[in-house]
Amino acid sequence: MKMKTMLYKNLRTSTRSAWLPAVALCAMLILTACNNATKSKSSNAETTHDATASEDGFVSIFDGQTLDGWEGADGHWKVENGNIVGMVTTENPLDANTFLIWREKQPSNFELKLDFKISENGNSGVQYRSTELQDPPLALKGYQADIDGANTYTGQNYEERGRGFLAKRGEIAELTNGNEPNITGSLGDSDELKSKINKADWNTLHLIIQGNHLKHFVNGVLMSEVTDNDTELRKMKGHLGLQIHTGPAMEVHFRNIQYKDLSN
Repeated sequence: MKMKTMLYKNLRTSTRSAWLPAVALCAMLILTACNNATKSKSSNAETTHDATASEDGFVSIFDGQTLDGWEGADGHWKVENGNIVGMVTTENPLDANTFLIWREKQPSNFELKLDFKISENGNSGVQYRSTELQDPPLALKGYQADIDGANTYTGQNYEERGRGFLAKRGEIAELTNGNEPNITGSLGDSDELKSKINKADWNTLHLIIQGNHLKHFVNGVLMSEVTDNDTELRKMKGHLGLQIHTGPAMEVHFRNIQYKDLSN
């Protein structure tokens, strides 16, 4: 009986020893297959993301860390916490409006998307198709998507150092040679549209600029629309820039600046 027991134990041990390598091999194969599936899934996700970004056509023109590719007045522009910050302080006031100018190109037909946040007393804007002045330095003349802390003007189309108000918030306007803007339609009540704009918090600005048709959106809402048929004064190409305005101490922040060329 003792001998049978020993033979049984030996047989069980031998059988278990024979199965262990096979079990380990199976586990290894299963683990390898899972890892490969995970890598394949991750690779496919990355490929899809890249393809979407490419098809979307927008590229970042601010690296989130430096002002490379941009030029502005010392002491009035900096990068902080991934944002471009424009500042006017009591110690460093402005004698004239100044701009942070994008130096990479002078856009003609394009889309621009960015986030902005501005202090209560702030006055700013996004300049486009603009001419650079030499006196004062780093100043621009041209179309502007207006931004202010009280949201009195935010969303309108204003021509800096030019024709002034082209389309106030809620207006669809047409411009002809030498004439005041002709208001041809409405996008809604200005105060109602103002309620769509966050005060002292982040908002998204989206510009669609193509041919002589200029559209300003804030938080996905069309705020102003201009058709510029003034062949003498309109601009079809020029500088892109961010503004800080003369006045009391203020700050304006910009982030996620995305550009899409519509020229082709």
